[in-house]
Amino acid sequence: MSPYARRITWYLNLRKIPHATCPQPIMPPRPDLSSLLGLSYRRIPVLAIGRDIYLDTRLILSVLSRRFPASDPRFLPLSPATTPNQRALQKLLGSWTVDGGIFDRMAHCIPLESALLSDPKFVADRESFTGWSWDKAEYAQVRPEALVDMRQAFGLLEDVLSDGRAWILGTETPSLGDIEAVWPFDWLAQMDGALPADVISARLFPSTYAWLERFRGAVREAAEAAEKRSAQGGASMQVKGEEAWRHIVQSEFAEAKPEFDEDDPTGLTEGAEVQLWPTDSGFTNKDQGTLVGLTKEEVVISMQTKQGGEEIRIHAPRWGFRIREVDKSAKL
Repeated sequence: MSPYARRITWYLNLRKIPHATCPQPIMPPRPDLSSLLGLSYRRIPVLAIGRDIYLDTRLILSVLSRRFPASDPRFLPLSPATTPNQRALQKLLGSWTVDGGIFDRMAHCIPLESALLSDPKFVADRESFTGWSWDKAEYAQVRPEALVDMRQAFGLLEDVLSDGRAWILGTETPSLGDIEAVWPFDWLAQMDGALPADVISARLFPSTYAWLERFRGAVREAAEAAEKRSAQGGASMQVKGEEAWRHIVQSEFAEAKPEFDEDDPTGLTEGAEVQLWPTDSGFTNKDQGTLVGLTKEEVVISMQTKQGGEEIRIHAPRWGFRIREVDKSAKL
């Protein structure tokens, strides 16, 4: 499973939010997204609630928090960030791990012996996806620098956790802050051969590795409980692409008419034909549709599914995404 996708699965299971997953290949083509929904966007995960499709884990976590509030007794709340320091640390950790280059540096720690780095299709796909070389010879040069950076990153977490706290915000149970911080470190620490023991290990960073183990135990227990609830209810936690598509197009929109800021600095107008794409990775894949929602946090376009021509709405965060009006005169 994608390390980004695990962020969402962990959140759903820890909060006991019913859901189903539709597993996707490690790299395109992903016909469930492209041939059924008509999405050019190539990153996973995406979240579907009714006919509303949400891109990017930053937005997905925000939407889930909004739609399934901690006050709803049907769902288990995560420990809240209640103090200004906790809220600030949670936001900083999310920005650090997603936007701060941590995952890119961790990707450069992949062992040179990994079969993925010898797979020309995987290498070509990742070069197109990231915009930087995945050539094994270049990896050999960059990997030592990446390990130095990761040693500093593990050190930062060790400083935070060294006061004996069990969870990253000092809460009694896992919080969103733990999910924001843990995902790339958990991914890298479990990768065989990625981390030399004399650079990064449980001996050198005992508080961080103990925290990783606690978190793995918590999400493992939550996943087992979710599977048990699903089995008792007679529903599968995994669906095929056709089933997911059918569920989407046979549903209503989960959200009312999206908000639109007429004074947005871009000058874009409601109803404009636009292209939408991420700017940090996967930036060659652009989706086109009608602009129907625009706020300081979110952009929404309306488009039709490739199979069946049914209307869906695509939601993306403003941060890390670009919107451009389509130049219709170029078609003439």
